[in-house]
Amino acid sequence: MKTIPQRIAAELSVQEHQVQSAILLLDEGATVPFIARYRKEATNGLNDVQLRTLEERLHYLRELDERREFILTSIREQEKLTPELEAAIQEAETKTRLEDLYLPYKPKRRSRAKVAKEAGLEPLALDLWQNPTLVPEEAATAYVNAEKGIEDTKQALEGARHILMEKFAEEAELLGELREYLWENAVLVSKVLEDKEEKGAKFADYFDYHEALQAIPSHRALALFRGRKMDILQLTLVTEPAAATETDPLTPGYCEGKIANHFNISNQNRPADTWLLETVHAAWNFKVRPHLDAELLTRLRERSENEAIKVFASNLQDLLLAAPAGPRVTMGLDPGLRTGVKVAIIDNTGKLLDTTTLYPHAPKKQWQQSIDKLAELANQYQIELISIGNGTGSRETDKLVMDLIKQHPQLGLYKLVVSEAGASVYSASKIAAQEFPDLDVSIRGAVSIARRLQDPLAELVKIEPKSIGVGQYQHDVNKAHLARSLDAVVEDCVNAVGVDINTASIPLLSHVSGLNMGLARSLVEFRDKNGTFLNRETLKQVPRFGEKSFEQAAGFLRIMNGDNPLDASAVHPEAYPVIERIIAKTNRSIKSLIGESEFLRTLQPEDYIDEKFGIPTVTDIIHELEKPGRDPRPVFKTAHFQEGIEELEDLEADMVLEGIVTNVTNFGAFVDIGVHQDGLVHISALSNGYVKDPREVVKAGEVVKVKVIEVDLKRRRVALTMCLEEKKREPRKRDQPEVFNKPRRDSRDKRPPAVSNSKRPSRTERNLQSKPEFVGIMAEAFANARKR
Repeated sequence: MKTIPQRIAAELSVQEHQVQSAILLLDEGATVPFIARYRKEATNGLNDVQLRTLEERLHYLRELDERREFILTSIREQEKLTPELEAAIQEAETKTRLEDLYLPYKPKRRSRAKVAKEAGLEPLALDLWQNPTLVPEEAATAYVNAEKGIEDTKQALEGARHILMEKFAEEAELLGELREYLWENAVLVSKVLEDKEEKGAKFADYFDYHEALQAIPSHRALALFRGRKMDILQLTLVTEPAAATETDPLTPGYCEGKIANHFNISNQNRPADTWLLETVHAAWNFKVRPHLDAELLTRLRERSENEAIKVFASNLQDLLLAAPAGPRVTMGLDPGLRTGVKVAIIDNTGKLLDTTTLYPHAPKKQWQQSIDKLAELANQYQIELISIGNGTGSRETDKLVMDLIKQHPQLGLYKLVVSEAGASVYSASKIAAQEFPDLDVSIRGAVSIARRLQDPLAELVKIEPKSIGVGQYQHDVNKAHLARSLDAVVEDCVNAVGVDINTASIPLLSHVSGLNMGLARSLVEFRDKNGTFLNRETLKQVPRFGEKSFEQAAGFLRIMNGDNPLDASAVHPEAYPVIERIIAKTNRSIKSLIGESEFLRTLQPEDYIDEKFGIPTVTDIIHELEKPGRDPRPVFKTAHFQEGIEELEDLEADMVLEGIVTNVTNFGAFVDIGVHQDGLVHISALSNGYVKDPREVVKAGEVVKVKVIEVDLKRRRVALTMCLEEKKREPRKRDQPEVFNKPRRDSRDKRPPAVSNSKRPSRTERNLQSKPEFVGIMAEAFANARKR
C-alpha cells in the first residue's frame, strides 16, 4: 500500500521528498503562502496552487486513514477479519470503496434478513443458491417451525430470499462495477410535480428534461437539486430501458444480469432457477438500485459542489485582487430613493471624516439642495473620488453626481459605480459595530462603499466571503468545504499583496500568514499605544507575538518609510544577511541597490548562496530589490455607463455598451451595464473561438464591451455578447464535406439507449421557434447546436 506522500506525489507529478517536506512544514504550523514564498529550497519550488491541492488531499487521505482504522477495529472485534479482507481494506483508495467493503459487517438495524437468520433459514438460502437442482418448496418443508414464526413453506422461502438479497447487495466488487457502469450510462430525468408549474416557473427549463448523468454540468445539476429541494421537480435515474424483467424475470436486464453472473445464477431449467432469478430481480430493485441511485446522485452533487466552489474561489480571487484606486480622499454614496442617499467621506487612509443623508429623489425631491451640499463637502474635504453603490437608486444617484460635476467642474471630481455586494452584511456585523459604535447602520454601508474603491482587498476581507455574491449556487454547497476554500483564497490574496502594518485593520491583519484575530488585535492595540512601527524587529515586543508568529508573518508585513528600507519589501528578515553579502561584495549601499534594475540583473545568484538560502531564494531577493513591495494588482480603471441607458426598457438589440464583469460561472459571465440587472454573456458568446473555461476570457471586476442580443422584460433577463463583429464563415469546398463523427455502437454493447423525448422540442429548438429575430453569431451557434 502506498503512503500518503507517495500517493500525493503521484497525483501532483512531483517527487516524494517535495511532498514530505511540505507536509512536515504544514504540520509544524507553516501556512501555504509562507511555504510557497520562503521555503522553496525545502519543497524544491512547489507553488501555491500545488501546495493548496496537497493540503486538500492531505486532509482527505488522513480522514480516509482514520476511517480505515475504525473499520478494521470494528471487523476485528466481530472476529470476522480475514487476511484477504484486511488486505483489501488496506488497499482501498477511496471512501466509497472502503464503505463497500465494510457494508456486510456494518452494524444494522433489525432487518428482515436478520430476522430470517435468527429463525434458522440461512442454510435453506445457501442450499438453494449453491444447488439449484433442489425444489424450493420441498427444501423449505424442513424449515417450517411455528415457534420461530415460520408458518409454512412460503414464509420459509420468503425469509431465505431476504437473506440472499442482502448478500447480493453487499458484494463490494460487484457494487463497484455496477456503480461505474451506471455513472457512465445512466440518464437523469426531471419532471415537474403536479400543479407546481406556476410556483416553479424559474425551473421551467427542467419541467421535462433529461441528460446523461455523467455529462450534466455543475450549474444544471445544482439547479436540479434545488428544484427537488423546493418540491418543484422530481428526479429519476433511468438506469436501464424498460426491460422484460417486469413481466419475465427469466430475462434480466444488464444490471440484473451482472448480479446473476457474479453469483453463478442462470436459467438452465433447474427447479430453483426461477426462484433464484426472481431473488436477483428483487435484490436489484429493492436493495442494489436504491442504494446506487442515492450514491450516484450524491456523487453528482459532490462533483457539482466542488466545481461550484472552484468557480466561487476563482471569482473571489479576481475580486479581491481588483485594481485599487489608492490613497485618495473619497466620498461614498449608498443610494436610496425614499430613504435617501447616505453619504460618508473618508481620508486617504480610510479614516471617516464626515457623514450626512441627502434626499434628492421622490418624495422630497431636494435635487439642487443635494447638489449644493455635495459641492460644499467636496470643497471642504478636497475630495477626489466619488464611489457610488450599484444598488437600488444607483442610476438616479449617478445622474445626481453627473449634474454635480457639470455644475462644479473646478472641483475635479471623478465618479465610479462599485459593487455594493455584502455592504449591508458588513454594516450589521460585529466588525462594523467595533469600528463605528456610534454610527447608524445605514451610514456604515456608505463607508464600506467608499473604502472598497480605495482598496477592495482591505475592505472586502471584513465581509464573510459567501456574502460577496460572486459564486453560483453557493447556498447549496457543502458549507465547511466552501468556507475552507474561500478562507484559503483570502489568505493567498492578502499575503500576495502584503499588508502595511501601520494602517491595516484588525480583519485584514488576521489573514496574514501566522496571525489570527487575537494576534491582529494585539498588534493594533500595541500600535495605538506606542505609535507606528518603525522596523520589523519591534514586532517581537507585541504581547503573544512569538518567534513562530514572527517567522510566518514578518515577510508579509510592510513598514513604509521606516528605519530599514527592506522592511517595506517582501524580503524576509531572516534573509537580510543575503543582502548584506550583496552590499559587501558590490560595495554599494542598500539605497543605491533598490530600483537599480540594470545593475541588479548583472548579479549572479549563485555568488550569494549559503547552506540556508539557495538559488531560488536569492533570485527572488534580487527581483524584489528591483521593485520593493510591488503590488501585483492591475492598474485602476473603470467602466463608463452610457447616458440615457438606465432601465431594462432602455435597451435595444445591437446596442454596444461598456460594463463591469460581476460574476463568472461555468456557463458564462454576468456583466453590469447600468440597468439594475446584470446581463449574461453565454460561454458561446464570449469569443469568436472555442472557449472551454469562461475564466480564460474574463475575470470578475474586469471592464468589457458588450453588445445586446435580446432583452426579456417578462423574466428580467438580458442576453449579451462580447463578439462585437460577426465572424465571417468561409464557404465550404465541395471536396471537403462536413463530417460528423458518431461513435459506433457495438452490437455487444448492452448499455441502455439515451432516453427519448420526441414529443417535446429541445430547449435549443424552442429558442429558435420563439426567437426568429436572432441573427448573426448567436443564430449560427444555435443552428450548429441544433444540427448536433
